[in-house]
Amino acid sequence: MSLVQTFLNGEQGLFKPKTLTPMQKLTLRFVVVGLVYYAFALIEGMLMRIFEVEPVPFIKTDQFFAMMTAHPLVGIFGSSYSIVFGAFLFLVPFLMKKPIWSYRLALSTFWLLAGGTAVFWTAGFFTHYAPLYTLYWPLPADFTQFSALGGAFFILGIALVMLGTVFFVVNIFKTITYTPKGWDKQPAGALLGSALGLTAVKNFFRRKKTEHLVPLPVAAVARGTVDVALNSGIILFTGVLILVYMVAELAGHSLKHSAIDALLYKNWYWWGLDLVADGLVLIFVAGTWYLLATLITGKKLFMENVARAALLVELVVSWTVWSHHLLSDQAQPSILKVLSGEMVTAFELITQGLALFITLVTLWSARPLKMSNELKFLLGGLLGFGLGVPAGIIQADVGLNRILHNTQWVIGPHVHVAILVGLTMTLYSAIYILFPILTNGAKLYSQKLANVHFWAHLVGGIGMGAFMGMAGLQGMLRRTIYTNGEFDVYMILAALCGGLLTIGFLAFFVNIVMSVGLKGVLGIFSRSALDKDKLLPAQE
Repeated sequence: MSLVQTFLNGEQGLFKPKTLTPMQKLTLRFVVVGLVYYAFALIEGMLMRIFEVEPVPFIKTDQFFAMMTAHPLVGIFGSSYSIVFGAFLFLVPFLMKKPIWSYRLALSTFWLLAGGTAVFWTAGFFTHYAPLYTLYWPLPADFTQFSALGGAFFILGIALVMLGTVFFVVNIFKTITYTPKGWDKQPAGALLGSALGLTAVKNFFRRKKTEHLVPLPVAAVARGTVDVALNSGIILFTGVLILVYMVAELAGHSLKHSAIDALLYKNWYWWGLDLVADGLVLIFVAGTWYLLATLITGKKLFMENVARAALLVELVVSWTVWSHHLLSDQAQPSILKVLSGEMVTAFELITQGLALFITLVTLWSARPLKMSNELKFLLGGLLGFGLGVPAGIIQADVGLNRILHNTQWVIGPHVHVAILVGLTMTLYSAIYILFPILTNGAKLYSQKLANVHFWAHLVGGIGMGAFMGMAGLQGMLRRTIYTNGEFDVYMILAALCGGLLTIGFLAFFVNIVMSVGLKGVLGIFSRSALDKDKLLPAQE
């Protein structure tokens, strides 16, 4: 097959969109849109790195900060949420061997995430609305800097994403607990208890162990979804609060900013926002590690009951850990700084470390293993969190936080390494291993491109985080433009590593497009003629 034919029809013409079920197509749409938004976030990140070295004429200062606001939100909501939600909306019914509760609700989630991200990104780009992703009060409602109309559209976009998130939460829990038509009645309470880890905790105190009704990866999804539900509710409430001020301003009535207690607002907001890290990142990632480890090795997970129980214990951690973001806020009560900011945060070394340990032992017990794409990226994801989580623990010390707070260290070794290397490489591993399942046996175009993707992403992600961290240790603040060239060396090196990330993404993008073909990509967005209740075409 010629290169042109492969580009049009995919590798060996094996990908046939017409054979896909509605859920297969919908999941692939989530992934495609998520990767497009990842490219958006990547481009914005590269432009910001360049701007930090040498301001460019076509980017003004207010545009720079608008990009800084949109960059993490597009990366989290537009990319990570899309890929993760799409994967779990397929995997939960697939692993439980029953149809999804509501395909329409899943479709609504897709459009709300994709559309909401487009709305807030467009609003930020054209109106330069730039309260930064922390939305510290009263900045979101500072109409001396920002347009109330532009801000209203920005917040509306975020609200649409949160509404889609609520739909996802409902769909996941209903799929776990409902009984499909024609089936024998399933015990909803027992299913829910198994999903949330209650059964695992009870098994520690019982001689006769209760059987787990829900696969471990599904339990991790359910547990993480609890945090995501709380997060979406808090962000929706915060958005409504900000919108009240914007609508009032547009109506000619300026409300007093002092009516909102800024410290209480920050604690409320960070309590919700940190649930993204714990619910989406740590718990969802742990569940994905467990799934990948069992699929790669074909073996049962090591210490499975302990892993299940740890998911419930982590709930206590994720609900009480937020204060490490406010260690340098002098108004923050000291008791919260010590208990929540330091002690609870340090406990994450145990919870996340346990997930990492269980995954590694499961892989080790199955050696020798072929160094496949999915295994390489899984190991990369483990390494990313092995580096990023301790970096977060280091800065969660009251003394060290006085040095590291609001520097490039926070977003370098901690955030970018954990997200770009830990989370993203885990997602890539899942994409590689689910690719033949979601495409009914399509063949990957090039193993060499996959290898380029791995090394470029790994070295680029760790390198960018390291050089940003070095700049932070030298005193380079985040959210600050430097014009004297003081930190140019670090930013140039970070930008070069960002270039490696770009090369890795392009290698992956070309590989996937050539695997399914241009016609295949377009075919993903066509309507499926198959039954919505079918998980896979071959299933009876």
